[in-house]
Amino acid sequence: MERPAEIGASIVIKGDLTAQEDIVISGRVEGSITVEGHSVTVKDGAELVADVEARAILIGGQVMGTLMAAESIELQPSADVQGELTASALRVHDGAIFCGKAHTTKTRSEAKLQLAS
Repeated sequence: MERPAEIGASIVIKGDLTAQEDIVISGRVEGSITVEGHSVTVKDGAELVADVEARAILIGGQVMGTLMAAESIELQPSADVQGELTASALRVHDGAIFCGKAHTTKTRSEAKLQLAS
């Protein structure tokens, strides 16, 4: 099993971060993060002032920016997020703080909604 790349707690990145593997962020990133076909995990204590695009995004730290995930975005209880979220599935756990807009990308026909009779 391949280990994800990790940005440690003492690391500060200013600029664009691109990858084609899973990324775990424990430090600070200012700019943009693009992870094609993989996931981004923002650990509790991490700080992002960045736009993030990935297959899946898991947030436990502080994030300010636009988050776009092909599959899912999950805000853990320690998450503090300001911005705009777009994904097929959104999960917000009790205790998470979210201020902004959230959009799901599934259409009504894909969700197979049923009306109560």
